[in-house]
Amino acid sequence: MKKKLLGALLGISMAAGLLTGCGSPAKDQAEGPKQGATATARTLSEIKESGTIKIGVFSDKNPFGYVDSNGEVQGYDIYFAKRLAKDLLGSEDKVEFVYVEAASRVEYLKSAKVDVILANFTVTDDRKEQVDFALPYMKVALGVVSPDDKLITDPADLNGKTLIVVKGTTAETYFSKEHPEIKLLKFDEYQEAYDALLDGRGDAFSTDNTEVLAWALQNKGFTVGIESIGNTDTIAPAVQKGNTELLEWINTEIETLGEEQFFHKDFEETLKPVYGDEIHPENLVVEGGKVE
Repeated sequence: MKKKLLGALLGISMAAGLLTGCGSPAKDQAEGPKQGATATARTLSEIKESGTIKIGVFSDKNPFGYVDSNGEVQGYDIYFAKRLAKDLLGSEDKVEFVYVEAASRVEYLKSAKVDVILANFTVTDDRKEQVDFALPYMKVALGVVSPDDKLITDPADLNGKTLIVVKGTTAETYFSKEHPEIKLLKFDEYQEAYDALLDGRGDAFSTDNTEVLAWALQNKGFTVGIESIGNTDTIAPAVQKGNTELLEWINTEIETLGEEQFFHKDFEETLKPVYGDEIHPENLVVEGGKVE
């Protein structure tokens, strides 16, 4: 089944705490931004003057944004974030990582708690109305992982069962709209969702297929029985709506990085150790903001 999954993924054509610099995470923030809160985002010039760029990332979404056993934040998004800081401010240590949850990403931008979101943020029409997305740097679809002995291979298999999702994700949106008959168990954090799957509180878990594949490879007894479901989408950085100066700088940066195949290097450093040789980077990576 895993070989089937890997083959399917290869065929996809499109597929809160604070951390300063590269050190250990500080204590969690007392509270995140209030729903609907608004504040004016910092301009590119103001970020340069401050000497630090604040980037919202995940702390529990391995291998894209997570805290390792040494307390260091790692992953595909983190590698990119550090390069943004280096090219904008002269050093990758000039980035201030702010841990976000999936459902809080938009609010962290609206309330100017962060300058940029780099938290595996899928581009959707609804989100475009609330934030400005830069050019994409990855492509993805949804997948569903479940225990081998009770493998879910079709949405119909979930009738009368419970599907775990994370709040504010495309998985929550898709299953709520397309399969309202399926009972959803929702969590704020990815680690909570995986823990619920491991201890049997749900029958399956859905999120980006790139992530559930990585998780299944690292957790024996689980398989991604639904390899791809819903739309194939892109992942992109996001800024507060109307922050044009910063948006244009990020777009230019992504185009420039494409000339050196930066995201392929990112893949080699952060994703290949997880996927091995089973997943070709062309099925995930987007260079220069151009989806092929």
